[in-house]
Amino acid sequence: MLSKVNFSGLLCLFLLVTVLSNAQVKPTNAVERTLSRAQRDKLEKKSVLNSIAFRNIGPSVMSGRVTDIDANPADPTEFYVAYASGGVWYTANNGQSFMPVFDSTDVLTIGDIAVNWKTGTIWVGTGEVNSSRSSYAGMGVYKSTDKGKTWQWMGLPDSHHIGKIQLHPTDDNTAWVAVLGHLYSPNTERGVYKTTDGGQTWKKTLYVDDNTGAVDLDINPQNPNEVYATMWYRTRSAWNFVPSGKTSGLYKSTDGGNTW
Repeated sequence: MLSKVNFSGLLCLFLLVTVLSNAQVKPTNAVERTLSRAQRDKLEKKSVLNSIAFRNIGPSVMSGRVTDIDANPADPTEFYVAYASGGVWYTANNGQSFMPVFDSTDVLTIGDIAVNWKTGTIWVGTGEVNSSRSSYAGMGVYKSTDKGKTWQWMGLPDSHHIGKIQLHPTDDNTAWVAVLGHLYSPNTERGVYKTTDGGQTWKKTLYVDDNTGAVDLDINPQNPNEVYATMWYRTRSAWNFVPSGKTSGLYKSTDGGNTW
């Protein structure tokens, strides 16, 4: 009887220590991950294996959740495809072959892509907007000015899940981003963000509450001051999911998303 009691006590103590230890582990934030990636890239350049070329040999005929496709309006056989957890891919032959263009970054979970086909500028919002248990957080917004050859991190590290990036039709420095926010917890980073300097700085122009995030944006191409945003209330925990609420709705701006 004594041995059974001791065993049970030790088991409870072990479980308690394990839970407390895990609870104290803080996730690595986006800024730290970005700095770590830069250090990794430096070490990779010095590696004796740097000159070895790798070739993808499989698996084949395997896909996943596609979150966005952006095609060249002048040549629809050229387009980019974004995957929920598989990065961004490019084709110039109507999908006969694809090339990954986002693998050099710190994250492969994609929420949305937006391409200015006239300038070759690509914007990527990371973290898919679907609230699934298999949805993984992103690290904010990335931008490429050379058709995906190189990428620059443009901030919004606590956005986690981005539903849409809307580009201004004539001003390459102006863009709007719909941020859903954290998947499992309330947070104030939810809402619509706007930049007028190419992503160097961001201003949150629409915020409802810490459980209601932005999931979609659209603009009147004839009048870019007319912007629409879709807000979605939802809460998720490990054991429950509330898919809608009274603060969900459609918002309109007539001054370029400065007020709603």
